[in-house]
Amino acid sequence: MSLNLKTKINKQAWNRYWESLRYSLYVLTHPFDGFWDLTHEKRGSLAAANTLLILTFMTNLWNLRFESFLFNDTRWERINIWSQIAGILAPLLLYVVANWCLTTLFDGKGRMKDVYMGMCYSLTPYILIMNPVTILSNVLTKEEGAFLAYFEVIALVWAGAWILISVMQIHDYSLMKAILAIAFSVVGMMIIVFLIMLFFSLVSDAIAFFVSVGKELIFRFN
Repeated sequence: MSLNLKTKINKQAWNRYWESLRYSLYVLTHPFDGFWDLTHEKRGSLAAANTLLILTFMTNLWNLRFESFLFNDTRWERINIWSQIAGILAPLLLYVVANWCLTTLFDGKGRMKDVYMGMCYSLTPYILIMNPVTILSNVLTKEEGAFLAYFEVIALVWAGAWILISVMQIHDYSLMKAILAIAFSVVGMMIIVFLIMLFFSLVSDAIAFFVSVGKELIFRFN
């Protein structure tokens, strides 16, 4: 493959990436058409979805680190960055798996990849609102802090509404069916967590059993 051809392919890949990342702004203002085209017309990409997820991590850490002490008494030196990342990544992945498993059984049109992209693109309002909120917190008085709480609620409600719309459009569901799908996905998340805990508990008990048997054999033969 010639150098010019490789350069052309790389340029096309970058253009495709930036186009799919900018598409999150279209989804922000046109959620119904946006989420439909995101998967059905291939307007989104996993690379852009991963970028939005990383930006969500960074937004959360930025807020913990730089929000004014008047509104955030978290001690930065006591924060475990990995636990903060896991606190976002684990629920998201659990939701994606639970939602895909459930919707597959109930005529959902989306693939696991589509559910993941829809979830990540739904985080755009949180990213765009919470970063300015962090900056704004450093110029407001404590009495004016109520405005920050309003903006935080707006960011979360907006993202939640877009998650609901993403389920409707990706799986071609009605509003009520999408609400039920999300509700049962939450139940599915709890079931998955229970099964994981049960699995590790059984593995731990099995290891403890074999260790005790090994110690008993060593004791008897010695």
